[in-house]
Amino acid sequence: MTIEQERANAELNPSTEQAAREQAAREQALVDTVLGSFGESPNARLKEVMKAVVRHVHAAAREVRLTEAEWNTMIAFLTETGQTCTDTRQEFILLSDVLGLSMQVIGMNNPSVANATEATVFGPFFVEGSPRIELGQDMSFGAKGEPCWVTGSVRDVHGKPVPRARIEVWEADEDGQYDVQYGDDRVAARAHLFADDSGEFRFWGMTPTPYPIPHDGPVGRMLSAVGRSPMRASHLHFMVTAPGLRRLVTHIFVDGDEIGWKDAVFGVKESLIKAFERHPSGPTPDGRVVNGSWSDVTFDIVLAPGT
Repeated sequence: MTIEQERANAELNPSTEQAAREQAAREQALVDTVLGSFGESPNARLKEVMKAVVRHVHAAAREVRLTEAEWNTMIAFLTETGQTCTDTRQEFILLSDVLGLSMQVIGMNNPSVANATEATVFGPFFVEGSPRIELGQDMSFGAKGEPCWVTGSVRDVHGKPVPRARIEVWEADEDGQYDVQYGDDRVAARAHLFADDSGEFRFWGMTPTPYPIPHDGPVGRMLSAVGRSPMRASHLHFMVTAPGLRRLVTHIFVDGDEIGWKDAVFGVKESLIKAFERHPSGPTPDGRVVNGSWSDVTFDIVLAPGT
């Protein structure tokens, strides 16, 4: 029975109204007791967070009148989510992503600053220790996909070039798979490079294509149960760092992408949608000759001041 139904019944039956008040008082007393249990925590911030979590979790359970069967299903879901995590797959990050929590946290911790490039989700497939490439080299390392010539600059909010900024890039191949999903220790479609002394950068990647987030686990089943698609909009990941400036984690998205704003993790932002211009076979700006179609895109990055 919902709270609205309880209230309606209470209007017709005074004894029911009294029972509802007593039930609500018992429920609130439990919340107050749990909140009080954190009173002697030596960590003020942890206490603040835990009390907020308790208030909101209890409020949600009381609002929907959570049944014991539903509670057991939730526990089983969270247990399986943890069991699905590996060194190369983070199912809890995926859960956070599809609930929009990741983007909410990113938005709160990366507030808009002047003309700084907007941040978006980190995603579950970043790997430390990517190979270094020099300017103009190829980060695909044999991954399947249409070649894409990526150029741009790194500047601060005043337009001053940021020399030697470190740029991490990674993406899925044309089959929608990241290297770590193949299970054969390959390293492909990920690398890091450094901007030149003028803050400029250039490299070969692949034209991004739409792909599904991993949906063979509990998060995927949840999306299916609620009628949501697991598809992500086409994108190329960037993480850019430089001394004295705020780290930027972001993507660029393909203008005209078929998924677009239906992105499963709510990561698309208007300012990050870029035109990927397609070209036929032939020479490229760096003198390479591509046998087949290729694309190019420009991404000028503006880093916010450090905090």
